Amino acid sequence: MIEAEVFSALVADIYDAAFDPLLWPRVLAQIASIIGASAAGLLSKNTISKVGDAHYHFGVSDHYLRLYRDTYWQFDPLAPLVFYDAGRVTTVSDYIPDDEFRDGRFYKEWAEPQGFIDSANVVLEKSATICAILSIIRGKVDGLVDDNARRRMELITPHVRRSVLIGNIIDLKAAEAATFADTLDGISAGMFLVDESGRIAHSNAAGRALLAAGDILRAAGDRLAAVDTQADETLLDIFKTAGNGDAAVGTKGIAVPLSARNGEHHVAHVLPLTSGARRRAGTAYAAIAAVFVHKAALATPSPPEAIARTYTLTPSELRVLLAIVNVGGVPDTAAALGIAETTVKFHLRRLFEKTGAKRQADLVKLVAGFANPMAG
Repeated sequence: MIEAEVFSALVADIYDAAFDPLLWPRVLAQIASIIGASAAGLLSKNTISKVGDAHYHFGVSDHYLRLYRDTYWQFDPLAPLVFYDAGRVTTVSDYIPDDEFRDGRFYKEWAEPQGFIDSANVVLEKSATICAILSIIRGKVDGLVDDNARRRMELITPHVRRSVLIGNIIDLKAAEAATFADTLDGISAGMFLVDESGRIAHSNAAGRALLAAGDILRAAGDRLAAVDTQADETLLDIFKTAGNGDAAVGTKGIAVPLSARNGEHHVAHVLPLTSGARRRAGTAYAAIAAVFVHKAALATPSPPEAIARTYTLTPSELRVLLAIVNVGGVPDTAAALGIAETTVKFHLRRLFEKTGAKRQADLVKLVAGFANPMAG
């Protein structure tokens, strides 16, 4: 298991990165060290433009990052990740046979030259257009992802998810920790600084508006309370836990659903303020956590996920479909995926049967139609 002090220090840095993204490369290096990996990255896959990018990274040279952005994202075997629930740790072997992976262009031309042989990956957040991913890459010196590496990543993942989600809400970019509380006053999400009992020490304008409306949250005396009883109990439990430190928050409260009296749905995210650079904001207000509340987005599946559900495609069939669209015809797809042309043709026949398409051009139009709701 991870040493308690090492783990607590890592979690504190993960939460600091929620409002200081420049910390992510250092945090990724720490995660890679604890899991036993050679590289790591926070990636995004845009299912509309098809572009993949590594926003923060460790262990990959600028040269290979450019190659990935320019070319190899389209051969990356992570496309089936859209099938998996956020927070679930997977490896390359979960969605592509090992021999196919090693025969493909991505491995031969991008991974193998760097000494990379496997990766542990987890979806942090996904929407209709974007899938955010944490990827920890193991090299030949590290070996394949084993059960111990999975367990360690499962311990770390909830904290990374919470940090990324909160970072997306507050979007503070390079805001200084010293001005943390002041900067929070300018965000559109409702924000509250609370102590272990849920007493409100500070709230921004959006937060005060939520309390005034009384549909989702209310002030029970000076305590922040959810209108929904179950959600209120969950929040109180998280506040008490947050008082014991960053690592104690664990998997609780990554996204606490809040139901309004009028049927609207909101989500609350909790950021501990008990250590790291965030402690300055907490100490100034005698607070142990910051609570961010915003309206829940409609859970619309990404185009690949929607296509797979609509036509009951297997991961292999979806992989071939996306390669046909992104790469080209049968020979190029076979070369890119490292499989025989006969295998591509077999999957194509299945795709034609399931979708009703007659030609490869019809498949391209089908994918474009899912990506663009105004098409057709």
